[in-house]
Amino acid sequence: MEKNNLAQFQEYQENKFTKRIIHKEAENVIFILNFSPGTELPSHNHPGANVYILVLDGHGTVTSNGTETSVVKGDIIHITGDESFSYRNDTDIESSLYVVLTKTPGEHYAQNI
Repeated sequence: MEKNNLAQFQEYQENKFTKRIIHKEAENVIFILNFSPGTELPSHNHPGANVYILVLDGHGTVTSNGTETSVVKGDIIHITGDESFSYRNDTDIESSLYVVLTKTPGEHYAQNI
């Protein structure tokens, strides 16, 4: 068993987003993305993988294949690996996303940034 507390992974940096790995095993990785106000995760995809996102704090906008969707704390999103998506914290408060990435397409997806 491994026990963690989400608060230890919620680390914000001014004018950028952070990614903090919680757990990594085989082709799966769980991490938290933390966004200071006005920051954005650029559009990208995860070929052959599935992405499950829970909005932990704050709110923002997810763009998937060109369609924008507002998300708020408590929303759960599923994105297939072939969908291009981005997230933008277009508010004046911090936001955090809890992400489960299955069938990680490459090692670089499972690193802190």
